[in-house]
Amino acid sequence: MWSLERLTRLLIVVGLAGLNAGCFTPLYGSATVAGNSPVSDKLSAVEVAPIDSVTAPNGSRIARVGVGVRNELMFELTGGGPASSPTHRLEIQLASSITQVIVDVNTARPDVENYGINATYRLVDIATGKPVITGTTFSRVSYNIPGQEQRFAGARGLRDAEDRAAKVIAENIRSRLASFFVAGT
Repeated sequence: MWSLERLTRLLIVVGLAGLNAGCFTPLYGSATVAGNSPVSDKLSAVEVAPIDSVTAPNGSRIARVGVGVRNELMFELTGGGPASSPTHRLEIQLASSITQVIVDVNTARPDVENYGINATYRLVDIATGKPVITGTTFSRVSYNIPGQEQRFAGARGLRDAEDRAAKVIAENIRSRLASFFVAGT
């Protein structure tokens, strides 16, 4: 069954894994190494600026999505708690797209569409006014259009897709900011 050589190898692997177990620090953990403040404190000190009105005019669909992205980000960064005094400001610009994926051959109407958001963001240090991070992220989600008899169901499907895409954008930006505050790059 188990040879002495296999058992020795297994014990060596388990021993090395035990030694490395102390090196792991969770990204969003509250315990810190060397007295650094946890990443959650740094994230809660990021002020999320309102979405640019040039790329998201008031009353447009993308303006509603921009509010959703901002609200999701504020919750993701603070964890639902109070925000700290801001040290950084996050500026975001959004662009959206709709692509027809499946089209009904009889009616030439789309059955499935993809809703996409492209976000460009910039994290600015408030003290110096200089950008410390610039980046882009995107989200693509699909939704069904059940037919021309149910036009409100199609409109609701689009709205749900917008909300899901906004949540993905917020999670992507939060992850990027967390890695910046931990690694400094």
